[in-house]
Amino acid sequence: MGTRPTRIMKNKKSDRRPIAARESQYSQRVSSFLARAGVSPNAISIASMIFAIGAGASLVATSLEGAARVYWFLAAVLIVLRLSANMLDGMVALETGQTSAAGELFNEVPDRVSDVIIFVCAGYAAGGSPDLGYAAAILALFVAYVRALGNHMGVSQLFIGPMAKSHRMFTLAAFCLYYTFIPANWQFPSALAWGLLIICAGSIVTIIRRLRRIASVMAV
Repeated sequence: MGTRPTRIMKNKKSDRRPIAARESQYSQRVSSFLARAGVSPNAISIASMIFAIGAGASLVATSLEGAARVYWFLAAVLIVLRLSANMLDGMVALETGQTSAAGELFNEVPDRVSDVIIFVCAGYAAGGSPDLGYAAAILALFVAYVRALGNHMGVSQLFIGPMAKSHRMFTLAAFCLYYTFIPANWQFPSALAWGLLIICAGSIVTIIRRLRRIASVMAV
């Protein structure tokens, strides 16, 4: 499999998500290792979706009677691995310089599938809310749609938050760690539902901010 296309849309080169961790020596070493090992960016994108499926399964498992805290911890780890894979696929693509017409599909489709799986499953986790899980999934898709729409209209770098993809995932991972380490008698039973509500509210604000950014640029 190849990597991202060099030119799918006119702003593709300037529409790379700014990630501070991309500049760390650890990230660069891992991406160099993957590139030397012949691992394609498309394969890394698929791996990110597999991590998301594992995170979703772990979240649902927390609702089982007598479920151990290990499921919360595993969900948090897999969510972070999903984000790491999202970062590394682009780094490997740039390092290898490979291109393919299907690269953009492998870059975007696994992301959208991963968002839906993780948030829907979070709704069915212990302390979650199915309604808020579905709402968070729908809003995550709409946030991504607005970015894609803006890029199509010539407005790049639409990664503003407060609930861009990385913000949503880290917020959810933080609540997973809350259930992992906070003693049971200190926990707020429906904390995850509140976490999903925060993600939904932040996603709505993000959508509004991105639409306003598109409108302001187009008005110039």
